[in-house]
Formats: sequence, C-alpha cells, structure tokens
Amino acid sequence: MNEHDKTIINDPQTSSPRREDRLIELSNWNREEAEQIAAEEGLVMNESHWQVVEFLRNYYLENGKAESGRELAGVLNESFKNKGGRVYLYTLFPQGPVSQGCRIAGLQVPAYAEDKSFGSSM
Repeated sequence: MNEHDKTIINDPQTSSPRREDRLIELSNWNREEAEQIAAEEGLVMNESHWQVVEFLRNYYLENGKAESGRELAGVLNESFKNKGGRVYLYTLFPQGPVSQGCRIAGLQVPAYAEDKSFGSSM
C-alpha cells in the first residue's frame, strides 16, 4: 500500500463519513505509537487499557467521529458499566477516558471532551 492509498477519499482534512475511508484512516495507527503516547502521559498500558482503546477505535469505525465528548463518554460509561463505568474508566485514564483514550487510540478528540470536574488530574 502506498501513501496515496491511505488518503481519505471524501475529505482529507476531516474524518470521512464513509466506513471504507475510516478503515483506511485507522490503518495509520499502531500499538507502538499508542504506547509511546501513553508513556508520555504517564500511563503503562495493560489489557484493560487496550480494551477501551479498541472499543474507541471500533466505535469510530462503525459510527464516525462522535458529535461531542459527552456523547462518547455516555457510550463508554454504558459499555463498561459492568466494570464500574465512569469511575473504572477514570482509574484507567485519569486525564479523561474520552480525551486521553482518543489520543492514545489515534483518534481526533471530540468537542467538549475535556471534563476536569470528575476525577481528572488535569
């Protein structure tokens, strides 16, 4: 695959509404880069972290970019409620499961994702 093949077809400046284009966009990410970003943010990734990162990437692939951080936080809370929901997610990502999780997952952080009011170390 050459560099041209990785270009988003509909709009190279933003996430494409087409799943096929998002799949190409997601191929530009790898775990090594994610671990480096996590380390820079003071995290050591474990299987629980990777579950959240994979969830975020799969959510993006299937739904595109979330309209807001609040929307994505709600989806995360619901999806991980059996492990403790929001409280559990903040133990994994103290700078915010949406903002820090998206950065590590190689995704654009949605608007209004910075929530400094709940367990955040920012």
